[in-house]
Order: sequence, then C-alpha cells, then structure tokens
Amino acid sequence: MRIISSGIDLIEISRIRSLYERYRERFVERVYTPEERRRLAALRDPAPYLAGRWAVKEAVLKVLGTGLSGGIGWQDINVLRDPAGAPIVQLQGKAGERARAIGIERILVSISHSRDLAIAQALGIAEA
Repeated sequence: MRIISSGIDLIEISRIRSLYERYRERFVERVYTPEERRRLAALRDPAPYLAGRWAVKEAVLKVLGTGLSGGIGWQDINVLRDPAGAPIVQLQGKAGERARAIGIERILVSISHSRDLAIAQALGIAEA
C-alpha cells in the first residue's frame, strides 16, 4: 500500500445546521447522494451527520487536488458505511476519473465529531 495524497477538513456543525435549516431539501439534494440522504429521516439532529459527510467530501477533494473544479461535483463523492459502521468512500463520475488518473485506487477516511465540530481525514492510496 502506498499513500498518494492526503486531505483533512474541519467544519463547524453550526454552519451546516444553518444551511440545512435555511435551505433544507435544496441543500441536501445538491450536496448529498441519495444513499447519504436515506439516514436523515432516522436522525433527531442531522447536523452532525451532515457536517461529518461534508468534511469527508472536502478532505477527498483535497486528496484529488482539485476542489470543486474540472467537472467534479459534491455527489461524485459518496460517503457510506461498511457493515461495521466505518465510513467508506465511493467515487463516481469525474472524481473517479481524477482518482484513477493520479493513481489512487482507494480512499481511506476517518470522521470524528465534538459538540461543535466535525473533522475528517482522507488518504488516497494505491494498493501496490
């Protein structure tokens, strides 16, 4: 396993809460994939969950070295959970193309929350 690049992002949960309360469906449909949105109805307070996913997406954009450019959009980065509950990332569209172009075969992520903040770290790796 070889690390190609890394990224980290820190976001105030209150910022995401404000966006969610102000724009609701418009916000979540623009930023989050259908798979990510499925959990929202079951959450009493979705802001920490949304902030964690936002941080992962931002960290992954840093791994790719692009930001939201070159046709890469928020929904090209899908943050799911494995059977044990650990976060996993699936790249689609232009994000997947960019990852392959720079030799990234997989992205490892970690998410953490405090009362006020969400943070995520991402590593782009090549398996060989």
